[in-house]
Amino acid sequence: MDRGKTRAYIGRVRGASFIKMHGLGNDFVVLDARAEPVALDDGTARAIADRHLGVGCDQVIVIEKPRNADAAAFMRIRNADGGEVAACGNAARCVASLLMREQGATRIALETGAGRLEAEAREDGLVTVDMGPARTHWREIPLARAMDTLHVPLAAGPLRDPVCTSMGNPHATFFVPDIAAIPIETIGPEVEHHELFPERANIGFAQVLGPERVRLRVWERGAGLTLACGSGACAALVNAARRRLTGRTATIVADGGELIISWRDDNHVLMTGPVATAFRGEIDLISLKQPVPPRR
Repeated sequence: MDRGKTRAYIGRVRGASFIKMHGLGNDFVVLDARAEPVALDDGTARAIADRHLGVGCDQVIVIEKPRNADAAAFMRIRNADGGEVAACGNAARCVASLLMREQGATRIALETGAGRLEAEAREDGLVTVDMGPARTHWREIPLARAMDTLHVPLAAGPLRDPVCTSMGNPHATFFVPDIAAIPIETIGPEVEHHELFPERANIGFAQVLGPERVRLRVWERGAGLTLACGSGACAALVNAARRRLTGRTATIVADGGELIISWRDDNHVLMTGPVATAFRGEIDLISLKQPVPPRR
């Protein structure tokens, strides 16, 4: 075999092409497995997500063939710790944007572990995703035992009385008077792993700035403190409206920018915001098989 053929062969075996994208700084490594499968276990996903030894991201996303013919694709999601999860709102907008450009469409359906999502490209360049219904029963979130999810008996440091909702993944939102005063990197992991959450939880810290504006920071399950969390923004708006702190539509202000969230009368939650492509590249999956310790 000549050297040119050897290089091509090694490229096919070792390399996996990816796109690095983000929604308000919530960043993703997106892999396309529709034509050829991508072998991605917990350790490999964790290695890709590592910001020193891999590409670096909050979530690794794999685009797969759809289960149903009327959907554009199935989106598989792994958090930075390697674990697979069912929902990620900002990733849904990024992947939907890719697929709509690919198909020359302004609307598509995207399948996820949390269900089917409808996405639309707007004329102003923003992307809207219908994140499906908000789930507020304790079993749906899920919580470890029966309780009123509007007032959850949980305290952590100076915080107490969060509201819990599922947006395809579990969320607890604490409403605080001054978000800058909250030691999120201390409280976040403590509450994420609380016994009340059998599947762990995303922990939101929200400061209501007005009836249509909320400041939000989220400690994401398996990823830590991120610049934005789409499903967390949806949960925060639903939880604020349930507490009558806001209306059913508000701008959620994350560290990385703003999302517009609307909780419709049919219980579906719409999320609108920007998407961006940072760069494209190729990952050497063989080298990334080296062990990378899980995040704590």
